[in-house]
Amino acid sequence: MLRYLTAGESHGRALVVILEGVPAGLPVTAEDIQRELSRRRLGFGRGPRMRFEVDEVSLVGGIRHGRTLGAPIAIEILNTEWPKWEEEMSPAPGMPSKVLTQPRPGHADLSGMLKYGLNDARDVLERASARETAARVAAGTVAKLLLGKIGVDILSHIVQMGSAKAAPGPLPRIEDLARIDESQVRCADPEAEARMVTAIKAAAKAGDSMGGVAEVVAYGVPVGLGSHVHWDRRLDALLAQALMSIQAIKAVEIGEGMEVAGLLGSEAHDAIRMADPEGGALEDAASEMSGGYIRDTHRAGGIEGGMSTGAPIVARLSMKPLASLNRPTLGTVDVVTKESTVSFKERTDVTAVPAMGVVAETMTALVLASEALRKFGGDSVEEFTRNYSGYLATLGATPSAASPAIDG
Repeated sequence: MLRYLTAGESHGRALVVILEGVPAGLPVTAEDIQRELSRRRLGFGRGPRMRFEVDEVSLVGGIRHGRTLGAPIAIEILNTEWPKWEEEMSPAPGMPSKVLTQPRPGHADLSGMLKYGLNDARDVLERASARETAARVAAGTVAKLLLGKIGVDILSHIVQMGSAKAAPGPLPRIEDLARIDESQVRCADPEAEARMVTAIKAAAKAGDSMGGVAEVVAYGVPVGLGSHVHWDRRLDALLAQALMSIQAIKAVEIGEGMEVAGLLGSEAHDAIRMADPEGGALEDAASEMSGGYIRDTHRAGGIEGGMSTGAPIVARLSMKPLASLNRPTLGTVDVVTKESTVSFKERTDVTAVPAMGVVAETMTALVLASEALRKFGGDSVEEFTRNYSGYLATLGATPSAASPAIDG
């Protein structure tokens, strides 16, 4: 299983992540992580910070000559804006130049200030900031590379921005990812992309913000990841927790979770059939992952009873409009004077939904990689992939009859 911890503040010297449990022998480079971090910066509606800051990746431990050692991996992401913040964010004894006493509604500010007995919102907001997701993306990149060794691919695309929605259609494939990333809002539907960009421009002009919905799809996930036997082993529960932990996410849906609530049972499930020998490459791939049993619909999102079915795993997550506004209008109370006021302005985006999709990919990868390691084990990548291949070979075998119960 994988374990990881992140540390660091939004305007601090650096973000760091320690990732434990990665088998030895996995090729990993700083460029791999840099590439995913660059994808996290994509999207129309991002603020000027995306132009100012550069993510400088340093592999501190656990990797030698481009390969993992089986030891904990330590990654540092330097903040190139640090010189501007060195005095304000200094760990040395002293006082800040400005104390932020007007908490912003919709943020961790007030709850954190009350919880920890603080009167400066910066003591809370710096860690609560979504800047922390850069460290998650770094860890998730390693998880993606590991999953790639067993043929698992993960992508995301934006299906809604404000009230602008993409047209229903087939799930995008991994070969569509480059085109999705080229979209201004990472949307696979060009017509919807134009409407989304127009809506973002209108929100920006008003000094407001926008939320939206991303869809994450994982292909090549074999049947049997997760478990039905305990609440904290269920794959859908693990994914929901991971995705809900992303800053500003307010809802997670597995498959067609919201829609099927309004259907009859006869309409709400994914029928099972045997793979067609003439079904083609896509069906052959799905058959290998599922033991030859095929689902033609994705209502369950590739998970039944807390376990993967071998079908693509599909999850949607909803991001609320960002609570930091370029034209602050939200009412609040000064925690020192107790007088009514408006929240302070912090540099912000109009929307971060396109970037959120990339973060969701990495959180999905961390969950799937951890469960794959739990299922297949292995201290080296070679052992991990060998165990995986052995498991796939058993899927085509006919299960033996259950042993009779033994009395007495």
